Amino acid sequence: MSATIALPGRMGRSLWYFARRAPMSAFWGVVAAMILIMAITAPLITPFEPTKSDFRAMSKPPYEKHVFGTDQIGRDTLSRVIYGSRASLTVAISAVLLGTTVGALWGMASGYFGGRFDIVSQRILEFLQSFPDLILAMAIAMALGAGTGTVIVAIAITRIPFGGRVIRAVVLSLKELQYVEAARGLGASHLRMMFRHILPQCVAPYLILATTHLGVAIIIEASLGFLGVGIPPPTPTWGNMLADALNAGLIPPWWLVLFPGMAISITVLAFNLLGDGIRDVLDPRLRGAI
Repeated sequence: MSATIALPGRMGRSLWYFARRAPMSAFWGVVAAMILIMAITAPLITPFEPTKSDFRAMSKPPYEKHVFGTDQIGRDTLSRVIYGSRASLTVAISAVLLGTTVGALWGMASGYFGGRFDIVSQRILEFLQSFPDLILAMAIAMALGAGTGTVIVAIAITRIPFGGRVIRAVVLSLKELQYVEAARGLGASHLRMMFRHILPQCVAPYLILATTHLGVAIIIEASLGFLGVGIPPPTPTWGNMLADALNAGLIPPWWLVLFPGMAISITVLAFNLLGDGIRDVLDPRLRGAI
């Protein structure tokens, strides 16, 4: 019972410490949390079905009934923006967790074992990094076919090199420390040394990578949707909403461009600044500079 009570108290103190040391990042963390809550509760807060057409209100600018206006076939833009957050955040969070985790485990093994395995691993990661993220993700998505799972895998592969190289650098410095040498001298197995003594020290860099890469993943997902190789319609995403706006004419209605674009910009800004704050708080070299 006491441990159950102590956990929320410790979490509250950690959040207060973070808000005190990085107030701007804490503010944008609240914005990011509100966007996540909006995505989770989308079926409860949307005024209309996102795929339902109202042919009596096609291409209407914002007014009392449709505060964000409607698209060219009468779908409510506000409802589509809210539901678009579900698709975009689901893809971005899943891709970042998958790609960063695979890259971190790969980098940990590469840095720990070294030798030929490390050399081959680094050449593979350098090959992946030689492609621009969007081009690589688009090529993978086109090769595997349209679908949510395909987009997640395509974006996750672009995140692997960053996680691998950062965690490898951390492991290279950790494996030379005295407590790791002591564990090796006592006969600890490789798995025990990696997961018991080295992995816990990689949690902070992993969290920093995951939060800072969320914004990049959202941009890539929106770009894939805009180019037509992302999540296929009728599922609304911010990217394919912008693509639909271009189909409305040479000069698309301003509300079909403004509101999805604002959603992308605010979400990316929120997660990027939250990641910067987490980095500043968790990195010992930066604590005195905040």
